[in-house]
Amino acid sequence: MPTIQDVASRAGVSPITVSRVINRSGYVKSETRQRVEAAIAELRYVPNRLARSLRLKKTNTLALVLTDITNPFWTAVARSVEDTASDAGFSVVVCNTDESLTRQRQCLNTLLQKQVDGVLLVPARSDGEPVEWIQGQGTPVVVLDRRVPCRWVDVVRCDSEDGAYQLVRHLLSLGHRRIAVLSGPQDVSTAMDRVAGYRRALREAGLEPREEWVRHGQFDRSAGLEMAQQMLSIAPRPTALFAANNLVAVGALRALRDAGLRVPEDISVVVFDDLTSELVIEPFFTAVDQPAYEMGQTAAELLLARLSGSAPGEYQEILLPTKVVVRRSSAPPPG
Repeated sequence: MPTIQDVASRAGVSPITVSRVINRSGYVKSETRQRVEAAIAELRYVPNRLARSLRLKKTNTLALVLTDITNPFWTAVARSVEDTASDAGFSVVVCNTDESLTRQRQCLNTLLQKQVDGVLLVPARSDGEPVEWIQGQGTPVVVLDRRVPCRWVDVVRCDSEDGAYQLVRHLLSLGHRRIAVLSGPQDVSTAMDRVAGYRRALREAGLEPREEWVRHGQFDRSAGLEMAQQMLSIAPRPTALFAANNLVAVGALRALRDAGLRVPEDISVVVFDDLTSELVIEPFFTAVDQPAYEMGQTAAELLLARLSGSAPGEYQEILLPTKVVVRRSSAPPPG
């Protein structure tokens, strides 16, 4: 394995000059820099970043802790975080928790042991415990997508309650009065906010939400399938389903097709979180579109600003806008 001394010998310079070229620090003549870079390429030399990180107590690494990397929404967030971090000279370690508190603790413990410089966190539950743990290690953290009961942390999220409210108002405008909501875990703020928006829209329309039309489960396909099956057993059954995320909607669609029901002819389906055009041949779902890329970019920029000391002194909650995109999955109720 080649060393920095080997590179210096090949380029005819001192090891400190090689170090300056690698770290882009100090003045090095253009022709000297070219010789050093050519020697690095010829020898296939890989700098030992770990030793430098230990010396400087900085790893130039961010951690991104997500709840479900298979969800296209989080894939887009991860891409934007990586793009933003890379532009600033940082790498990103991604950890997936599957909404599990145990896996979240394991991920955070491993990441903090590796001395990441900062953490972008989607909490498995909407509590302040993981935020306090991360900050207790002296590591900056920014929370994505969810509300937490902490006034001393930066948060970047969308207005889930208002997005749900607008989506249910769309169904009401089509004439639906029997609307069910298939939401996520009851101790996750996005799930609670989307149910709150659903209830607010119904009450403004003079309708009292029926408790049997509100279901909670995981934010995944199997929960969407099960919750939709439960809705179909109620008489009279709902004329519209509001799925609280895209994976829940996919599971619900499977249940409806298994029951021989057509969307939207027999029952309408609307969803929070759009599926990107790259994943579907023809966009189908009427959806609340959240700016996933912008969310990741904004959170990463805020964390980098905290690390550089250029962020505002007070912690921020940045609320990004949503929009309803109307497509073929919603129509007036049958009859």
